[in-house]
Amino acid sequence: MTAPHATSPGPITPVTYLRTIAYYIHIGLATLVLGVWGVLFQVLPHGREGVHRVAGIWSGHLLSMARVYLNLRYELRGTLPQGECVIGAKHQSFFDILIIAHHMPRRAFIMKKSLLRVPIMGWFAHKAGCIPIDRARGSEAMKDMLNAVRAAQQSEGLGQLIIYPEGTRTLPGEKRRYKQGIGAVAVASHLPVVPVATNVGMFWSKKGWPIRSGVGVVDFLDPIGPAQSATALVSELEMLVETRSDALMGEAGFAAPAP
Repeated sequence: MTAPHATSPGPITPVTYLRTIAYYIHIGLATLVLGVWGVLFQVLPHGREGVHRVAGIWSGHLLSMARVYLNLRYELRGTLPQGECVIGAKHQSFFDILIIAHHMPRRAFIMKKSLLRVPIMGWFAHKAGCIPIDRARGSEAMKDMLNAVRAAQQSEGLGQLIIYPEGTRTLPGEKRRYKQGIGAVAVASHLPVVPVATNVGMFWSKKGWPIRSGVGVVDFLDPIGPAQSATALVSELEMLVETRSDALMGEAGFAAPAP
């Protein structure tokens, strides 16, 4: 079967809103059903491997249903990592989370501690080895994160640790200075960093409403490192990811506003 190619987002019509509503209802129901099934038949008997199996099934199902409900698909580019690494990704919407997580065999995230309180998904995130960060702790948050990274490496391993260095979702064309945390993690873990660029925010927006049809792109770039300097790594990562993401958005018809 021929792989999909990037397109411009489809138009927003009243039907777009109805399809988006139906899809979000499906997400809620699928999360509940797969969550209960996963706990009983995968996590309890198989532990962390069961968690990753459920995560793969859940994310794959939601991506498939995006095609059915929304006519929204995606194209993967580059070489997907299989071994342990840190992934530094552009973050524009929940769509890039689904895509990246689905294609990583042992995915885990650096994530806000508050997200662990989200029903079902928060519990699975904890069991998958996701590392919470409590931003309210200020400078102590970095120490806590690095201690958690080292502890994970010494126990079951980090897998593919996904970090969004902008710290939040961004709009197409929006620029945020990359945070230094990913550089510190790379230096502490001695792992390469895989930059990931995307344009999926043009289809599934930061706010998540409405979701437009089309084909977005997630592009895995060549790894950086292992890092010797956190600052230099973050600077290189930002340049690579932002430059490639801008190109992907231009490919889909986005014209950045004049400075």
